Amino acid sequence: MKKNLYTADASAVGGRSGHVRSATGIIDLDMSVPEGLGGKKGATNPEELFAAGYASCFQQALLVIAQKAGDRLDKESSVQCSVTLFQEGEGYGLSAVLDVDLKKFDEAKTIDMVRQAHKICPYSVGTRGNMEVEPARDGQARTGAR
Repeated sequence: MKKNLYTADASAVGGRSGHVRSATGIIDLDMSVPEGLGGKKGATNPEELFAAGYASCFQQALLVIAQKAGDRLDKESSVQCSVTLFQEGEGYGLSAVLDVDLKKFDEAKTIDMVRQAHKICPYSVGTRGNMEVEPARDGQARTGAR
């Protein structure tokens, strides 16, 4: 049975060259096309916001997996999410790389924890089958967690 836990609300005006604001007012940002594509400096873009949310959410999933196994993540463990905007024919899409550094765990344990986190992270669940997501360690992409 599905149980709703939280709903976030935000609005956008002006598309990629406009402004976004969350209902709480905590997010209140100018938006722009990425600077490398001709956008203005000092503004964010949807891909950057998505990357930040995915990295944070995936880190939380790793914390949950570690806790369930009776482990603790190193306080310096991190997840970097790189989101790529691409064009394919007339359409556009996104892909992501999750670069996980769990510090104290060996590669085999890290790979196992990443696979488990990928199964429960809401961003991973929501993008599965719709977006290529590649896990990595120290910038080296691996296969197997899609």
